[in-house]
Amino acid sequence: MSEQPRRPRKPGKPYRRPQKDPVRILAFEALRAVDERDAYANLVLPPLLRKAREKEGPEKFDARDAALATELVYGTLRRQRTYDAIIADCVDRPLREVDPPVLDVLSLGVHQLLGTRIPSHAAVSASVELARVVLGDGRAKFVNAVLRKVARDDLDGWLERVAPPYDEDPEDHLAVVHSHPRWVVSALWDSLGGGRTGIEELLAADNERPEVTLVARPGRATPGELLGEEAAVPGRWSPYAVRLSEGGEPGAVEAVREGRAGVQDEGSQLVALALANAPLDGPDRRWLDGCAGPGGKAALLGALAAERGAFLLASEKQPHRAGLVARALDGNPGPYQVIAADGTRPAWRPGSFDRVLVDVPCTGLGALRRRPEARWRRRPEDLDGFAPLQRGLLRSALEAVRVGGVVAYATCSPHLAETRAVVADVLKQHPGTELLDARPLLPGVPGLGEGPDVQLWPHLHGTDAMYLALVRRTS
Repeated sequence: MSEQPRRPRKPGKPYRRPQKDPVRILAFEALRAVDERDAYANLVLPPLLRKAREKEGPEKFDARDAALATELVYGTLRRQRTYDAIIADCVDRPLREVDPPVLDVLSLGVHQLLGTRIPSHAAVSASVELARVVLGDGRAKFVNAVLRKVARDDLDGWLERVAPPYDEDPEDHLAVVHSHPRWVVSALWDSLGGGRTGIEELLAADNERPEVTLVARPGRATPGELLGEEAAVPGRWSPYAVRLSEGGEPGAVEAVREGRAGVQDEGSQLVALALANAPLDGPDRRWLDGCAGPGGKAALLGALAAERGAFLLASEKQPHRAGLVARALDGNPGPYQVIAADGTRPAWRPGSFDRVLVDVPCTGLGALRRRPEARWRRRPEDLDGFAPLQRGLLRSALEAVRVGGVVAYATCSPHLAETRAVVADVLKQHPGTELLDARPLLPGVPGLGEGPDVQLWPHLHGTDAMYLALVRRTS
């Protein structure tokens, strides 16, 4: 029997292995961790970058690689609502039917196209190669088709197409344009109490990369020492603050490695300083940080207390967080103690302290620049869960302070339900109290409103949106 002739192979391009791009693969892995494990990018990314720096050969990261990976992760998370709206306009199915890993690759690609200076052809090509590596050739074709549609217009053009007109639905317009949940836009707008300009500036500030701010812990380090570091400039408001310009690495600062300085937003520094400088009636010997984890404010308070010979008790409910507090206070020049205790069930006698800080657990809506994924995880009903705890902690703080002493109620949220509503409700139940004007205790800081409490803002002060109310116990 004669052998059948082989069929000729169809002409076409030979198979090419996908090109691995370590930077984009790392960014994809970080996004998957955020999505699958509810991880926080600021906790996931550093160990991934550290591991990449330790590698040898072509996969080893340099500073530029680390900066690009960081921008891809944070930029994609911040603009998720905007990018979802654009991708939805380019696919023929609901977004919920697109596999999450595919959506992550698409979002990374859209951010490169619309949110960076990467040329369009390079952004599409790199994203398709990433898809081939992590998704396979079949889904890479889908990624290619979608991104080519996205590349036909710039961000402004896309926003005109996918965002509802402001005049018809202002909150949804801002939610899409500035990539926030609608309920968060509404809450921030209420807290600002202003017009369109204020809310747009705030939402835009939430999408900017925050500066890294250091604190020189008094008695252990000086701002002058930190200013000797490369890329360091003075803080805006706190006398102990030093800002690192883009590219500055806190871990490279000797004082930070030794615990004599730390990474701390200037808003948090101002809260601690305001409490430390608030006028007292009577002695000034015993201070309490009633919600001390992870220890940044406690370390600054401990150093300030040490300068006056005062003792600091730092209390934190969660034992592992109490360990972080102990690490932050290690080496403090004055007397202190760290305990694991529930601030609503005090481990101390009433009226034991001259100054008390309660930086209460909250939704974290004031730190969306640093934790962009938090805006997508929080729900309005979370406020109901925090409310009893916030009120309970403030009540316990007022019982812990002696007559003539001062309590600082602080929270990293500008939501009125977590700020003024809490203070007003608790003070109604404690008639022997008075609100102090906190504004003079933040000297040089503009735009503090009518008082007596203080709300800081990213767009006005360059800080997290910290809230502070100072209360003196009068009887």
